[in-house]
Amino acid sequence: MEEYVDKSKVYLQEIDKKTAKRMIIKNHYSHKFSSCRYAIGIYYKSENPHPFFKDMIEEKLIGCMTYGYPVGRSVMKSMFKDEEILQTKNILELTRLFIHDDYGKNIESYCISQSFKWLKKWDKDVKVLISYADPDRLHLGGIYKATNWLYQGAGLNLMPNHSISLTKEPYEWIHSRTVSATFGSHNIEKLKAAVGHTFWRRKEPEKHRYIYFIGNRKENKKYMKNLKYELKPYPTNAEKYLPPIDEIEVENRL
Repeated sequence: MEEYVDKSKVYLQEIDKKTAKRMIIKNHYSHKFSSCRYAIGIYYKSENPHPFFKDMIEEKLIGCMTYGYPVGRSVMKSMFKDEEILQTKNILELTRLFIHDDYGKNIESYCISQSFKWLKKWDKDVKVLISYADPDRLHLGGIYKATNWLYQGAGLNLMPNHSISLTKEPYEWIHSRTVSATFGSHNIEKLKAAVGHTFWRRKEPEKHRYIYFIGNRKENKKYMKNLKYELKPYPTNAEKYLPPIDEIEVENRL
């Protein structure tokens, strides 16, 4: 059984965004960087002596996390009844998290908790955090549950978008924005004409949304009362959130 992380050996420190970008693109399942206001390195103190300084021990960069301003244009409006309760500078999104394996089974939740303290120390303007779990990867947000984020549900206040795949299993989904840019439309008949052969279509999975308050007690109470949606129990069935796939047949017109 994997042991819990040795918390005395882990610490967080801001790193440059280029270093974070290289690590995320190489190791994160998305292989994509995202919005980044703060890049926070996750360091581990090994028991080996430092290769250059005899009186020091070696410290490894074993992961990183990034917080950025929310990508969505109407995030504030979808979170609170009064969208002016906060300004853009008051909310950050946990956009990426990666940690190499074998440093303890609860290291992700521990580092997220430590990042709350880091943000409170270094950016007094930040009051609310938001993050998402991707159901397409069968992610339900276990680390958010472990660190007491509030669950707001999936697909909140979003227009339904559809992605397509030009091949059957394993499907290679083309995002709705790319579909529009490539084929000029989401209309089924126009897509049939543009694609020219049978393809597969589905509604894009609705991501699970989590929020966390890091203001003072009075502020957090105000934010809680102003939430637009009631909180929900943490999700448990990942398969439930996968959308059905429709086969769109296209007649051979030759």
